[in-house]
Amino acid sequence: MTEREEKEEAVFRSAEMSLVQLYIPTEVARAIIYKVGQLNAIEFRDLNSKVTEFQRAFVKELRRLDNVERQFRLFKKELDYRDISIKLYPYEFSIPQQGDIDDLVENSQLLEDRVVQLTDSVETLYSKQTYLKQFKYTILAVDRFFNSQGESAIAEESAFLSSIEQGRDSGDVRSASSFIAGTINSDKIGVLQQILWRTLRGNMYYHSEALQEEIFDIKHNALVPKSSFLIFAHGSMIHERIRKICESLDAEVYNVEAANDARNKQLSQVNIQLNDLATIVTESENALNSELIAISCDLYKWWEVIAREKAVYKTMNSCDYDGSRKTLICEGWTPTDTIGDLTQTIQNYDQAQSIPTIINVLTTNKVPPTCNRTNKFTYAFQAICDAYGVARYQEINPGLPTVITFPFMFAIMFGDLGHGFIVFLAAIAMVLNEKRLDGMKKDEIFDMAYTGRYILLLMGIFSMYTGFIYNDVFSKSMSFFSSGWEWPEHFKLGETILAKQVGTYIIGLDPAWHGTENALLFSNSYKMKLSILMGFIHMTYSYFFSLANFLYFNSIIDIVGNFIPGLLFMQSIFGYLSLCIVYKWSVNWFAIQKQPPGLLNMLISMFLSPGEVAEPLYSGQSQIQVGLLLIALVCVPWLLLVKPLYLKREMDKKAKSHGRYSQLPNDEESGGSNEDTVHGDDDDEDHEEHNFGDIMIHQVIHTIEFCLNCVSHTASYLRLWALSLAHAQLSTVLWTMTIQKAFGLTGVVGVIATAYLFAMWFALSVCILVIMEGTSAMLHSLRLHWVESMSKYFEGGGSLYEPFGFVGLLDNIF
Repeated sequence: MTEREEKEEAVFRSAEMSLVQLYIPTEVARAIIYKVGQLNAIEFRDLNSKVTEFQRAFVKELRRLDNVERQFRLFKKELDYRDISIKLYPYEFSIPQQGDIDDLVENSQLLEDRVVQLTDSVETLYSKQTYLKQFKYTILAVDRFFNSQGESAIAEESAFLSSIEQGRDSGDVRSASSFIAGTINSDKIGVLQQILWRTLRGNMYYHSEALQEEIFDIKHNALVPKSSFLIFAHGSMIHERIRKICESLDAEVYNVEAANDARNKQLSQVNIQLNDLATIVTESENALNSELIAISCDLYKWWEVIAREKAVYKTMNSCDYDGSRKTLICEGWTPTDTIGDLTQTIQNYDQAQSIPTIINVLTTNKVPPTCNRTNKFTYAFQAICDAYGVARYQEINPGLPTVITFPFMFAIMFGDLGHGFIVFLAAIAMVLNEKRLDGMKKDEIFDMAYTGRYILLLMGIFSMYTGFIYNDVFSKSMSFFSSGWEWPEHFKLGETILAKQVGTYIIGLDPAWHGTENALLFSNSYKMKLSILMGFIHMTYSYFFSLANFLYFNSIIDIVGNFIPGLLFMQSIFGYLSLCIVYKWSVNWFAIQKQPPGLLNMLISMFLSPGEVAEPLYSGQSQIQVGLLLIALVCVPWLLLVKPLYLKREMDKKAKSHGRYSQLPNDEESGGSNEDTVHGDDDDEDHEEHNFGDIMIHQVIHTIEFCLNCVSHTASYLRLWALSLAHAQLSTVLWTMTIQKAFGLTGVVGVIATAYLFAMWFALSVCILVIMEGTSAMLHSLRLHWVESMSKYFEGGGSLYEPFGFVGLLDNIF
């Protein structure tokens, strides 16, 4: 027998857990934690829970690693910004030496300095280039404006020059230019004009035009449309006010020469600077891209090494570090059947290093975490159940029956051979290509579908089966076998035609029912009763899981005080109803020439009029119904009183033995189902205690809830009938309103109409019937498992087993 076969399956119940303690010499502590992480076998307990993070032993190491991760995030940000892909291929893992980590930390710092320097240089150059481009277009705009004015512009220009001279003579440089020019975002042009108009009360001349190209804005990291503006006004104070208004709107103001020759000279200098700057920008960009491309080749590997190192030190921080004895003391939960592997791995390393590590298995009364082993097939089903709540330790795992019942309940509501085949094709495509899809980066919706690909696969298969039973494929029937009904050959128009039964259809619904006037009435009756039967079976076998739990935890009082009366109450009412449904199906009412009784009225009169049967289903019915009603009534006080009175007697015994009245711990209230565990992680924690009043209130609530739930949960399964009916009718309507209209057309028009209406029908079928209706049916099936089924036996309150390991450390980053 192989080592894998010796391990517990841990599917029906969680794996048996043990609390182990490790005494690790400081010299090999880091390497031993690495080895344990490779096994993925221990969930470490935090032995320093009362110590703050900043007071733990390995804070300095973690701070240094945090800084390296910050540098890596900077590299990734720059790589994503420049659309440089990171190589995501697996690396061979080995325990890194401390010197390798030190080198990686040092190199990361050097790379950060280099990348930051190049990035700042490139941003500075781009800012300078943007400034010069806007300056160039402003000069051109001013030049075009003056040239467009003709003679008047020359006279005005002379006035400008004379004002410049006067300004120099007066010593006021601000009055040297009578206009202000610059650029602003095009969407702010109107705002600037309105503010200036109100501020200056119209004492200005304003001109603007759009730039010939969009300008790159570093703040928004995008090309932004901009416009140039010219503002003519008098006075240095007004000019200063205009400048402040422009700057408040993020406008750039430039000193453009008023003289034509000076402007040309200014434009020539700007063009020269732009040409030189373009060469420098290109060289700087190439240098930065080369540096980032080199980083992208190894960034994933570096990040994984640092992430593992950080995880190791975080784990070591949760352990007790004895500096005087130079020992690291660790405690953690591990499955009992993996202790041998753990011991062997550590001993092999110890023999190589000649430094022993001591492993002890502790005896404890602490509550272990719940470890349900899964594979790629059962993982998604287990996740569905864990989303509702984690089973307590050694409780029956609801994930196992969910593998079959969840897709089957879905299929009852989604029963269509064609639509099920579409779901099957989508799921099988993901299953067959899972190796390639595993390495792909997926969005949230597709990742959810991919994770549940095996759920979709079973949902498609079961939907094809139920569609075959319903004899329904895209709302059409199939005649695989001979029909059990025969239509008359001769009939008159307008008269009611009755089919004659000549046999029995082998399996599923007879295709003769499709298209008949009473087809909907028949399918409604059939599917409604089928829903009640499926609900009864689902709840009954779920309820027997509670018996298995009580037997496993040796809780006899729960069997006698809860399970037996609950089972009798459920079976005497709804078990009886289910038997009546099956019996009614088995009777040929046409042959005996009797009207079949209504079962709903029968069940109602069973409570309101005991002993009276208006329409008998079988002989002796009144006596049997009175007996079942008495059993159900006796079960209510049985549920209400037996367990509380038993627990009160136990409390009285304990009080007498201790000479005082002792309160009952919470575990005894639940029937003492787990004798080896206590609540809380610390031995010195106060236990939650309950007196007899609390126990009685709890049992009253449980009794009322159970009795009412038997009614409401049974009725809740009628959603199987309702959604199946809605799906079938919507499928029929969709077929009738689309592709069926093309079947009467011929010629070219018929071909075009058929192709168009087929595409329309198929697209609507996938979007509405497969995706939307499928999602609805899946959610209803989920509710039936979380509420109607799991409430019968599931207690929950467990903690999920999360062993320390290195899998998926970078999943949230890449």
